[in-house]
Amino acid sequence: MLAVAVIVIACDQVTKALVDGNIARGDGEDLVLGIRLVNVRNTGVAFSSLQGAGALIGVIVAIALVALLWYFARNAGRPLIWLPTGMLLGGALGNVIDRIRKGAVVDFIKAVEFWPAFNVADISVTLGVILLLWVMERRDAAHRRA
Repeated sequence: MLAVAVIVIACDQVTKALVDGNIARGDGEDLVLGIRLVNVRNTGVAFSSLQGAGALIGVIVAIALVALLWYFARNAGRPLIWLPTGMLLGGALGNVIDRIRKGAVVDFIKAVEFWPAFNVADISVTLGVILLLWVMERRDAAHRRA
C-alpha cells in the first residue's frame, strides 16, 4: 500500500512540476484528440466544488484518510485491498501537498470543455474508488456463492 502511495505521489508531483515549468499559469497547449494540457489552480475539491473552503476541505480530507486507513486495517487480509488503498492514499496526499505548498491544487488535464481540469492524483483517486468497490464486491460475491 505504501509503495503504491509513494509511486502515485511521485508521478503526481513530477507531472505537476513539468506543467508548472513549461506552461504559464492560465495558459494551455493542445495535446491530442481534443485533450489540452493547461495550468490552472483548484482551491476546491472534486470537480472544483467547494472553491475557497480551505479549512472545511482539510477536515473532509483528514476524515476521509482516517476512514480509509481504518478500513484498510480492518480488511488487510482481503486480496488486492492494498492496491486501491494505496491509490486513494497517494492521490489524496498528492493534492494535500499542493494545498500546503501552493494554497491550491495544480490541475493540468482538460479533456472536454464542460469538464473541469484534473491531474494524476485525481485519476488515482477515481480509479482507486472503482477498484476498491470491485475488490469489496468480488470478495462479497465469493462469500455469497459459498
